[in-house]
Amino acid sequence: MSVFKYTKPGSLGSVFNVQVLWRPNSTTAETAKKDEEEFRVLDILKKRDRQQKKLVRRTEVQPDRAERMPTDQNWGNVWPGPKTFHPSSVPLPIRQGYVPKGQAPPGKKGNAELMKIPNFLHLTPPVVKSQCEAIKKYCTEWPKLLNSEEAIEKHYPVEVITSDYCHASPTIRNPLARIVNLRVKLSTLKLDKHARDKFLRLVGDCYDEKTDLVTFVADRCPMRKQNLDYVNYLLTACYHESWTIEDWEKEKTEEDMEYYDWNNNQSKKSIVNWHLKCSGNERILTDDEYKSFDISEIPNAEDYKKAVSSLMNDGETDETVNNYGIAVRKLLGLPERSDV
Repeated sequence: MSVFKYTKPGSLGSVFNVQVLWRPNSTTAETAKKDEEEFRVLDILKKRDRQQKKLVRRTEVQPDRAERMPTDQNWGNVWPGPKTFHPSSVPLPIRQGYVPKGQAPPGKKGNAELMKIPNFLHLTPPVVKSQCEAIKKYCTEWPKLLNSEEAIEKHYPVEVITSDYCHASPTIRNPLARIVNLRVKLSTLKLDKHARDKFLRLVGDCYDEKTDLVTFVADRCPMRKQNLDYVNYLLTACYHESWTIEDWEKEKTEEDMEYYDWNNNQSKKSIVNWHLKCSGNERILTDDEYKSFDISEIPNAEDYKKAVSSLMNDGETDETVNNYGIAVRKLLGLPERSDV
């Protein structure tokens, strides 16, 4: 503690006593001198007695969930919908991946290949059956009259074919899934002679004569629904266009026809005249009477008609020429040709 005396400014002879109290520093001269004399050693390696021993607590590792699953569990609750593959949720030894020859593919744990692709583990038969039972109340009964393929084809002649794909890709959409095939039998379409001929010329190679099927394939649009609308448009447009008769079509003569029609040609007139002359009923007929004459009255005339039409429309081949010769011999009552 120290005492100071000083005179207050502005006053004469006035002396004030002021006491100033302070706390000395923690380091005194003696302690500082002691620290300078003492050399502290840096202990880099800690002594063992100072180390605190860590207590290792061993916890019991639970077995994998896939190994603890009961065999009679409801799989629909484990895998209710489509999701990424999880190995602990699937109690099956699934493997996938390419490995060198002689080695087993990688297992399901830590397998990135199984997580890349979509899976159908949620569509098991019991789950599908339960889902069908749930939506059955929204469905109608199958018609009892549609009990055969013939009945289905008769009442539903148009058949649409599409394809779905499952593959490993960043997207589950496959470009081939957009393709739509529409098939219908030509005999199910109500077409007369002119409309049938025009319809076949419009569809071109889309018609298969052996199966009598007209097939339209659409893949130009990016979506399946768009291609489906397009094939329906093609069928509708070709059907209505085939019934349209242009003015120039009425002026066509037999020489302008694109195919050989036996009923409108001289071949039928010749065979009708020959039959009338042989039966003793020879007379002169008009063109309409020749066209409407029923050739079923003439024996073997139907085979002769097919042979001549095939020869004129398909061209001269060994088969068509041979069939024509056989039909002529049957028509004239001549014996079959003996092989030389």
